[in-house]
Amino acid sequence: MSKFWGSLVKGLEPYVPGEQPKQSFKLKLNTNENPFGPSPKVLEAIQNQLNQDLRLYPDPESDELRLELASYFNVERDMVFVGNGSDEILAFIFQAFFQDQKVLFPDITYSFYPVYSSLFSVDYQLIPLNDHYEIDLMDYEDKNSHVIFPNPNAPTGMPLSLSKIENFVKNNPHRLIVVDEAYVDFGTESSIKLINKYDNIIITQSFSKSRSLAGLRIGCAFANSKLIEGLLRVKNSFNSYPIDRLAQTAAMHAIKDQEYFEKTRQSIIRAREYLINELDDLNFKTLKSGANFIFTSHSQKNALDLFQQLRKESVLVRHFKNPSRISNYLRITIGTDEQMKDLVSIIKKLI
Repeated sequence: MSKFWGSLVKGLEPYVPGEQPKQSFKLKLNTNENPFGPSPKVLEAIQNQLNQDLRLYPDPESDELRLELASYFNVERDMVFVGNGSDEILAFIFQAFFQDQKVLFPDITYSFYPVYSSLFSVDYQLIPLNDHYEIDLMDYEDKNSHVIFPNPNAPTGMPLSLSKIENFVKNNPHRLIVVDEAYVDFGTESSIKLINKYDNIIITQSFSKSRSLAGLRIGCAFANSKLIEGLLRVKNSFNSYPIDRLAQTAAMHAIKDQEYFEKTRQSIIRAREYLINELDDLNFKTLKSGANFIFTSHSQKNALDLFQQLRKESVLVRHFKNPSRISNYLRITIGTDEQMKDLVSIIKKLI
């Protein structure tokens, strides 16, 4: 601790990202990265941008990318915001809308939410998942608070139906509802269509998972134009040029290559169902997943022991010690068919 640390820094408990090991693992299945590389058209587009124009600043508002996203999702350009990863956009949301307010989010969810709450002095309340590890929006009826949750949830992977979300948004017009859709493309219905009907919902998405661009840090948000204006005010008070030229180009071509997107995401969905079925035969209990990962627990094998044994076999998955309610679960990223078959063979040997 430095003598120059302020009281804010002293009190922070920073977010702990998934391990990015220095040594290579046979199977790295801990951070929900896409097992398939970016679209070849994306890589070609990036190569074409490696020229003298890199000396120039990028478009500060990423207007061409916003237009591409608006066209893809059938919304207006001024209902689209892009940022340096969805994490940055979530930070802007906490700054723009949650300060001097109370926000509710699940007790088992994306752990950046309490970190941002502490960083931006936001009053928050944890709402327990129900006995089935589901988000029950009936538990979020505090009319004096805003709400944020992932759909599907993380680390559980469990999705909420669009009808339940719309009903909640419709019945709470004076509350801001933020739906974090980082994993939505793997079998969960998006809420983006709701922004044309309601002015109290923001949806965030990421290019890191289904578009295979985690290394470029690109995120986007969709909302009523007045909410987007609030995000732009915060962004332009923090970093006017958050998305570089290569990232803007990559994101646009990732959206355009729909064929590659469908091919790779469907492959991941099939591999997920294969893994769930195989683990079921091995006495695992796996929660329903609408993501590119599963959350699973063995009926007899301790999760921490299995995590450590898998690591010795050069397989890296994710284990959460806290809260204790999920300490006997492992989160496993879905890889290729071959990777999932290798994983099943190793698990069979261990148990």
